[in-house]
Amino acid sequence: MKWSTVREHYPEKWVLVEAIEASSLNSRRIIEEMSVMSDFPDSRQAWTEYKKFHLAEPDREFYIFFTGNESIEVIEQPFFGFRGKP
Repeated sequence: MKWSTVREHYPEKWVLVEAIEASSLNSRRIIEEMSVMSDFPDSRQAWTEYKKFHLAEPDREFYIFFTGNESIEVIEQPFFGFRGKP
């Protein structure tokens, strides 16, 4: 689903989406196709659900957006850190 379609189907909602087709360009993540996992009236509920999805499947690409925004922007940031013993 394109962002414009998500906005039409879920007006003024917080949506948890999975990037289906995405690429990177100039430190920006371009999401061409996405799938809506859930929608919420407020951001706190969305973040609670995001944590569950991310914990269960950390290799999948999930995002939270507000459909009141005409466009979406994801800025990539390098991860500096470590995750304990393998």
